[in-house]
Parts: sequence; C-alpha cells; structure tokens
Amino acid sequence: MLNNSVRLLAVAVFLLASTSAAQAALKLSDPLPLGPQVKVGKLPNGLTYYIHKNGKPEKKLELRLVIKAGSIMEDDSQRGLAHFTEHMAFNGTTNFKKQELISFLQSIGVQFGNDLNAYTGFNETVYILPIPTDKKENVDKGFLMMRDVAEGMTMRAEDIDQERGVLLEENRGRKGAGERMQRVLLPKLFNGSRYAERLPIGKEEVLKNFKHGEIRRFYKDWYRPNLMAVVAVGDLDQAEVEGMIRKHFTDLKNPAKQRPTVDAKIAPFTKSEALVVTDKEANGNSVIIRYPVRERLAQITLGDYRAQLVESLFTGMLNQRLQELSQLANPPFLGAASSLEKMPSRQRSYSASAALGNGGAVPAINALIQENARASQFGFNPGELERAKKNLMRGYERSYAERDKTDSVNYVNEYVRNFLEQESLPGIENEFNYAKEMIPSITLEEMNAFARATIPSNSPKLVVYLGSSKTELPAPSNAELLAAVDAAEQMKVSANNEKALASQLMEVPPAAGRIVAESQDKQLGLTRLTLSNGVKVVLKPTDFRNDQVLMSASRFGGQSLFEEADRFNARYAHAVVSSMGLKDYAPLELQKILAGKTASVSTGMGMYTDFVSGNSGVADIETMLQFVHLRFTGARRDPDLFQSFVTKQVQQTRNALSQPEAVFQDVAVATLYKDHPRVQRVPRPDDFAKLDLDRSIAIYKERFSSAKGMTFVFTGSFDVEKIKPLLATYLASLPTGDIKLAFRDLGVAPVTGIVAKEVRSGTEPKSVVSITFSGPAQYSEEEQLRLQGVIAVMNLRINEVLREKLALIYSGSMGGGLGREPNQSFIAGIGLPTGPENVDKLLKATYAEITRLQTDGPTEAELSKVKQAWLQQHQKSMRENGYWMSRLQTSVLYDMDPATILTYEKRVNDMTAKDLRDAASRYLNLKNYVQMVLYPEKK
Repeated sequence: MLNNSVRLLAVAVFLLASTSAAQAALKLSDPLPLGPQVKVGKLPNGLTYYIHKNGKPEKKLELRLVIKAGSIMEDDSQRGLAHFTEHMAFNGTTNFKKQELISFLQSIGVQFGNDLNAYTGFNETVYILPIPTDKKENVDKGFLMMRDVAEGMTMRAEDIDQERGVLLEENRGRKGAGERMQRVLLPKLFNGSRYAERLPIGKEEVLKNFKHGEIRRFYKDWYRPNLMAVVAVGDLDQAEVEGMIRKHFTDLKNPAKQRPTVDAKIAPFTKSEALVVTDKEANGNSVIIRYPVRERLAQITLGDYRAQLVESLFTGMLNQRLQELSQLANPPFLGAASSLEKMPSRQRSYSASAALGNGGAVPAINALIQENARASQFGFNPGELERAKKNLMRGYERSYAERDKTDSVNYVNEYVRNFLEQESLPGIENEFNYAKEMIPSITLEEMNAFARATIPSNSPKLVVYLGSSKTELPAPSNAELLAAVDAAEQMKVSANNEKALASQLMEVPPAAGRIVAESQDKQLGLTRLTLSNGVKVVLKPTDFRNDQVLMSASRFGGQSLFEEADRFNARYAHAVVSSMGLKDYAPLELQKILAGKTASVSTGMGMYTDFVSGNSGVADIETMLQFVHLRFTGARRDPDLFQSFVTKQVQQTRNALSQPEAVFQDVAVATLYKDHPRVQRVPRPDDFAKLDLDRSIAIYKERFSSAKGMTFVFTGSFDVEKIKPLLATYLASLPTGDIKLAFRDLGVAPVTGIVAKEVRSGTEPKSVVSITFSGPAQYSEEEQLRLQGVIAVMNLRINEVLREKLALIYSGSMGGGLGREPNQSFIAGIGLPTGPENVDKLLKATYAEITRLQTDGPTEAELSKVKQAWLQQHQKSMRENGYWMSRLQTSVLYDMDPATILTYEKRVNDMTAKDLRDAASRYLNLKNYVQMVLYPEKK
C-alpha cells in the first residue's frame, strides 16, 4: 500500500499532467503575488504591518495587534497566563490607568466586549480595537493603546490579584460536560503532544496561586516586536496610517536574549485506537474517525492555489452525499461531514464525523466509511462536479462584485491569518481571474485522483464515541467501536447513481398579474406598489452592497389562531413543510437544481405573526421570487422526509434537559409565564410524537395558501424598473383568498409580584442569577429608547462594578425591550453566571446598582457613553440593507411612519439623565420581578 507521501506525490504528478491547455495563460509554478489592496511592511525591529484603505464602514478603522504567542508558549508554572496576560492589557498601562482605557473608548462610542476585545489561542493572542476616524487625536490614541499593550502593561501586583477572580469565573463558566469530556479526549486527539496540556484557559491551581513574576516573565519573553503584527484596515489614508505605526512601534526592542519559540507537532497515529467518553450531562451523541496528521503546506504558487480549488470541490461534493443520507426516512445519522481539517500544529488530518441518530454508532460508522470508500474507489460523476463548480464560481463572483463594499473586518481577518498561518493575499481581483481560468479546467479525472489520494484506506486511526451516559442505547465499548470500523472497511460499495433533474425551479412562469398603483417617497427613496391581487410592495434600492437583495413580508395571525389541540402542529408546521421541499422536489434536489444561484426564501409562523423572508444576488432575483411563489402554491407531501424530520428532532431533543443551563432556562420560562401551555419551553421528544403530517400541512396551507394582507419589502442592489415585471409575474399572481389578519390573545402574561425560586441541577460548582422585570407599558419610539437607555447603563455597571470592581462575574448582561402583542408591555432581564458562594453578594450588589440608578440616574459620563455608542452604531446601520429592511417592515406591520428612521439621532441627543432615572423607576420595579438562581445539585 502506498504511504501518504508517495500517494500525494502521485496525485500531484497527475494533476500537473492533466492540466488543460486553457491553463497556459497562467504558469502554475509562478509565485502567488501580493495583491495591490494591501501594503505589507516590516519595521527594523521585526514588527510586521498590514495597511489597507477601505471605506466600509465609513469613518471607522479596524485595528489589531497580533502576537504570535499563545498558550503553547507557557511553561508548566504558567498554564493559563497567556490568557491572563490578555486580560491584564485592560488593567493599566504606561499611558492609561486601570479602567481609563475602557472609559475613554466608551466615551467615543467603542463598547467593551462588543467592539474592544481580545482572544488567546494555542499559537496567538489578538487584540481587537475599532476606532472612529472622525477625530485624528482619537485614532492616535488608539495606536498608543496598542503600543502600550505591546510593551507598556504595568502588571501591578494588586491588579493581578484582583483579576484572578475574573479569570476563575471565566474558567468556572467553561466547566460542564463538554469540558470534562474534553479533558479525556484531547490527549488522544492530539496524540500526547504539548497541545493537549496547553488549553488557553489554563489550570485552576495555577490561576489561583501563580507568583506575580511568572506572568511578568511571560509578557517579557513573548511580547516582542519580531513576534508582532499591526493590522490596520479602514477609512484612512495609507501613508497616514503607516506614519502612526512607525511613530508608535519603531522604538520597541527585542530582548537581548530571546527564548526560542515552541514548534509543537502532533505525531501521526501508528496504530488504531478507540476511545469512549460519556457524561450524564452530555447533550447528544457523536462519532469521530480521525486519521493520521499530515503537513499543511503554505500556498506559495499558482499551482498551490489551484490545488486548494480542487480540495474545495472535493469537500463540497462528498459532504453533499453525506447530507443526502441524513434525509432518508431512517437516516444512519442526523448529520455528518468529512474533510481535511486544520490542526493547531499547522498540520492537517482527514476526519469523518457524525451526529448519531436512534441507531447509534454502528450505522453511522458504516455510512461514513462506505461513502468515503465510494468516493475513493469510484470517484464522482459529471453532474456532481458541474454543480460544485457552479457553486464555487458563484462565490467568487459575489466576492468580486462586493470588492468595494466589503466590511473592513473581513479584510482584517484575512491579514491576521496571513501573519499567523501564511495564508496567501493575492487580492480578490487576482483570485477572481484565477477562478475563472482554473475552475473550468479541473477535470473529473483529477478530482477522482484527488479523492483516491486524500481519503485514507486501512490506515491507523482514532475512533471516538462522545455521548450521554443516560441513553436508551448503551454506549459501545472500545473494542466494539474498532470492530465496527473494521467491519465497515470490509464492506463492498458500488458507484453512486443519481437521477436526472430539471434545469430550473419553474419550467413555466405563472400567468402574470399587474401593477395597479405606484407612488414615490422621495424623502426615503421608496417606491410603493399595489398589485392587482391586493398584495403591496415597498422598494428601497440602495448602493450599500453590489450583489445583495433582501426581502421580507409579514402580517398578523400566526400560531395564536389555532386551538390548543393543534399547538405542536402549528408550532412546527413551517419546519415540517420546509423539510419536505417544494413542488416535485426534495430539499437536496432543489439544491442541485439551483447550483450556481444565490437565492433562498423561508416562511414561518410566530405566535402572533406570519412571515416570509428571503435573499438573493442581483442575478438571482427571479429565482428568489419563484421561491416565494412556490412557498405559497407548492407545499409538498413526502412521508419519508416527514419521518426523517421527526426522527431527527426526537434525537436532537432526547437529552435536551441533561444540561443544567437548559433545565434552568426551562424552569425560568415556566415560572415567568405561570406554566402557560402556549409558551415555548425547551423542546421534548414527546413534542414531536404529537405531530401529524397531514394536519401540519393543512395548518401551513391555511396560513400560506393566501398572500392576503402581505406587504413585501425589498432592499438592496436592484433596479426598480427591471424588478417590476418580475413582481407582476410572481407576486401579483399569488392567491389572495380570504383569511384572518388578526392574532388572538391567548392570555399569555407574566406573573406579578415578587417571585423567587431556586433550581438545583448539575454537578459543577456553578450558579446563574436571573432577574426579570415585566409589566404593561405604552409603546412609543421615545419610550423604547428610554428603556434601552436603562439597559445600556446597567450593562456599563455590570462590567464596571460586578466584574471589574467586585470580580463576582466574568460576563453578564441585561437585555429587553417594549413589545406590542398580544398587549403593549415590556420585559427586561439580567443574566449573571457566578459561583454558588457569590450568589448573595451578587444579588445585593445588583439590586444596589438598580436602586442607585433609580435614585441618582446615570452619571453624565454614563449617559454620554451610551449616546456615543448608539450614534456610532446608527451611522453604520444606515448603510446596511438589513437595518432598512427591519425598520420598513416594522413600519408596515404596525402602520407607523417610516420617516422616524431619520429622527433617531435627535431622539438620542434629546434623551436626558432624568428620562433614564424615571424610566428605571418605571421598569425596574423592585416590587414586581422574578428572581431565579441556579445552584448545583446537593451532594
């Protein structure tokens, strides 16, 4: 049998030999160029920088400081200190005292957590800072902050000790079934390498007890310019940004004596092994078959780029086959995937995995191994390759079309990957040209050769079973797992056959209706249409994106119109119908028919509304509208797919209440709404046993066989005159029979008074504090803003007081808003994960902050921070199709003036501290709330 190296060499020779003459324009041995969109440079001290001028979003610079050092660099006495160092960047630096940095950024609209953030991985630490560019001094301060992170952390002893509590709470939050199973799995998965012992979260005993010198030593050893990159992408001149980088980072110095970096590798498996890991709190069961690691080569030449295209096609085609198996009436698994996966060691490993159904591990293993063997032995067929090529090329076309409208953060992530993983940066213009020339030249023969060389056969492997210890079907033993794999590898397979399908969604369009009325709203740039069947349309063409069209429609009605006996059929009617496809085609057949197109449409029923949503590229608007028409006229009945849907849902929910957080959520909802049967709790397997195929279809048709009362809103890059005939054809021809256009009040209302309840679940020492305020409220745009202001101020205090000052939590937040159905009301809830020993202190501190807000209102600094954050976000949102879609649809549903979108900034600026103080008293009523606390089970 050929070993891996020989197999890969053989396929490389074949791919080179089979490259067509069309490839002559591109010389595959040529190096991949650096695209003109980015300037990459290096300072004399070794620091790398990337600069890209990009205008989306406007007046914003995305700034990153990337350290090529993560938890893999830690000594045994430092496990967890790479991540701890990341936290210390926000606890005082040379130029910014503790909390001063965060406070300043909040004052210019940058929110901690949402905007300002950081993360630590095995091999890297990345600091994230978006900066508004309207004031040059703020941009300069942003670069100064990043420079301070690079060299100026103060690391005061008292600050380190204060932050221990926050890190320990973060560590506590990760505990549970997943973490316990991971501790067993990773040493095997990483085959005894250093990665198994260097999870970024670290070890609890180290976090509690490390000496201050250990973290200072880590910072000194690894935060050095020759391991750093500054990435700056945004709405600023390239030369100006380069000047700031040189100004702030040129004088950074590398240590005289530099520690060598750690290049940990994972050794290939030399023999097959099995591992069974179960836990009573695990939610769901799965199998993983992991094959030996191989080197992950950098993309250096055009030939390397072409090889990546071949791999993308291979992965797409193979996983399409696995997805088809998941749609059988009795599927071998709930879902599955096979691919070459990246490893943190900059290696790769072929892996096959599946989420298990009611048959357990054996049918899933059989299906995984047989489908891989089928692809290896018989390859793919021409239809599969043609569809995969169309889909891959469509992705390139959209990226190219959006090249001047791509968000800066997308480019930033690309440059971070280049620094850390040597991902190529030829730029989308070059990549689009490569794709146009390379993709058509890829032959079926070379695809099949790639499959033979890539899919391991009779190779050493690790077979893993992960799952719940509380299942009807007992977990297999290690020996049984290996035996199942051995047996599957001996089974014979045959070539894959597929039936011929139509070439388009609708062979014949419906008889068109007419546009009977048209009006313009020049202030908002809207065109309003009335169609001959009574359906209405609002058109908002924009230049925010070059290849994006969004659509939505809604009306009142929903699940509320159906009786209690139909509760589950109504709740899942749209999901049931969607799972069976459309017209004559199953879902996967639809995917094949629509290869190379970007269009999707979904329907659904909320408790009080029916809705339709969709999106497409510019070239695929007609396909999206065909989808809409078929959603109203082409509901499909397929008993096998219905049974597949039910089977999957039962399996996915079988262990839904095994996790303490799910139990807590379930009891909290039941308590808040007094066990009302129409309020959706955590789904149970029995819910789906109550589904009836024909009744679900009937309910769907009752609401979606008529478009009466629907107003379709379109936003995006379309031409009004060109879209009109399509609207007349596909929307004006929709049936509009008489149906109810009002919801029914089912009496769902929150409990009143003070309700306090404890829930005991789980074995880890973890708690969650939940406080929910609710009640009647009079809706207005101004009142919604006041409640959101109260919530925003509370979130500032949750971070500043509960986390930074008291170290009682790692994360926590408040959310909520005003609602209008079935009655005008509000809800505002606080969620705070913590330790059981901290619950009382946390409750006391939280209620103290609420009382302080009700008594004193927000400080001027807090009010200013809230307003700046909102105004920054609004400026960005006003250039997003999704935001306009949401606002216009809301104005239609509730018969509001959509022009209020233009007065948002005034409403924000007019809001006062007194407004928020009074709103806090109205909404955070300390005589009317539900307090829930999760505690671990009593031992």
